[in-house]
Amino acid sequence: MAILTLELAERAAKAAQAKARELNVNMSVVVLDEGGNLVLAARADGTGFLTVEVARGKAYAAVAMRRATRVIAEGFGQNPAFWGSLVALNGGRIIAGAGGVPIAVGGQVVGSIGCSGGTGEQDNICAEAGAGAVA
Repeated sequence: MAILTLELAERAAKAAQAKARELNVNMSVVVLDEGGNLVLAARADGTGFLTVEVARGKAYAAVAMRRATRVIAEGFGQNPAFWGSLVALNGGRIIAGAGGVPIAVGGQVVGSIGCSGGTGEQDNICAEAGAGAVA
């Protein structure tokens, strides 16, 4: 069984931050394990203080639902009552906005990465770069 080690979390976060620098965006990055527990959080200079919590909410949604939050956001718009209920059931920890991506090793989801600080598209690009660095 694969696990998300601190070394893998660091690799994901560094890749996401590198992509953010390419995009000229200050980015906060959060990496969670498969149970939604914090493994790593990094806030780039110049990011707002809420970006870490937003990134964590995106990562939490991605690992809980085993899918990218950009897909969850689309579903939220199509069925707001269901997704709103999920948010309420989880104490508001789920954020249905682009920028959260599951991290898989050998086809098994071992955690997730969430990014916040840019547009939803920029956050998603950075999260995908981070997850891809582990896969």
